Amino acid sequence: MVGAILFLTFLVLLLGGIPIGVALGLAGALAILLADQSILAMPTNVYAGIAKYPLIAIPMFVLVGSVFDRTGVALRLVRFATAIVGAGRGALASVSVLVAMVIGGISGSGPATSAAVGQVVTRSMVADGYPRPFIAGTVAAAAATDILIPPSIAFIIYAVLVPGVSVPAIFMAGMFPGILAGCAIIAAVLALSFVNDFGGKARAEERLKVWQTFKEAIWGLMAPVVILGGMRIGAFTPTEAAVMAVFYGLFVGIVIYRTLTLRDIYEMLVEAGELSAVILIVVALASVFAWSTSTLGIVQPVATWIVGLGLGEYGTIALLMIVLIFIGMFLDGVSTFLILLPVLIPIANAFQWDLTWFGVILTMKIAIGQFTPPMAVNLMVSCRIAGVSMESTIPWVVWMILAMFVSLALVVVFPDIALWLPRTLGTM
Repeated sequence: MVGAILFLTFLVLLLGGIPIGVALGLAGALAILLADQSILAMPTNVYAGIAKYPLIAIPMFVLVGSVFDRTGVALRLVRFATAIVGAGRGALASVSVLVAMVIGGISGSGPATSAAVGQVVTRSMVADGYPRPFIAGTVAAAAATDILIPPSIAFIIYAVLVPGVSVPAIFMAGMFPGILAGCAIIAAVLALSFVNDFGGKARAEERLKVWQTFKEAIWGLMAPVVILGGMRIGAFTPTEAAVMAVFYGLFVGIVIYRTLTLRDIYEMLVEAGELSAVILIVVALASVFAWSTSTLGIVQPVATWIVGLGLGEYGTIALLMIVLIFIGMFLDGVSTFLILLPVLIPIANAFQWDLTWFGVILTMKIAIGQFTPPMAVNLMVSCRIAGVSMESTIPWVVWMILAMFVSLALVVVFPDIALWLPRTLGTM
């Protein structure tokens, strides 16, 4: 009974417009009181929820996303990719996906990448003959790969919450699935562009020289190498890598590109502080909710019931796929993990699934939800920038969703797509 009240209270508060962190904390506190537990468990769990060393990386990765957004890295990457791909049908659309994947290897945030890439490519794609709804769908789908390609804030949260999963291991495990998802989206946008004759309409301009644009974009291209390569060779931990990434971004913006001013730095620090505070408050209050579910004995019966449905491994994964994609329409990956992992991990243990691989496929499901109408967080951002309604994107985005499904199915059927790299690098 108390368990039903816990989830019902959370749902009512969420639908009532209460911020998700507050809703989680209030629902957990009510459950604690109804179960005659000490309310002092609440401050203890709030502190324990954020007193974890890997979480220090979150403010730094949020900040580095802002730094690279303001330095003009995205524009230089677009110019370089355009020089390589050239003009023609689907070329600029493919470039936008590639750039979003690289930016995702810096910021780790889907909505942030939707904004950064959307602002850079929308005007050029309109001039090249792409309809605005198609542009919005392409940018939103491409940005969804960002919680898969490391560094990923969602992966950090998953590794913190799941014993036995390290941040370097799940970072490496997300690399190939993220690239696979990006390639699937590129295939979809190319097919749509060729069928509908999108692209290649812009007036002929001076041909961009590959070497010249490469020299301008090299600093942006090197950022993921610095972040991931440093962790791989053991030069620094994921948390220290986040700090190094901030230093690298500031160096590029101040010394190399000279696009950052002291005012820009101040505004970025304020923006990163506010966003990081929101994330960590949600993490802290979600710990109260998670403690309530485990202490009241809610988690195990739910997990046992799902396993007992007799759907088998693939049937259970399909069920979780439907649930998580639906939830991903409304919530970001961090919030979804905080709420559902207490239930999902016992299910994974019952089937003896590798928890690193399980984290990757969970994240892929959430990524699909982030650009699936009607409440897709990435699509909301890209539609606002493109100046279109979300409904108008559906004829285009549905094909990108199907493409992402194919990449997800491949990772489910062939777990080594995710696990080969961390095993080879010795991070598992």
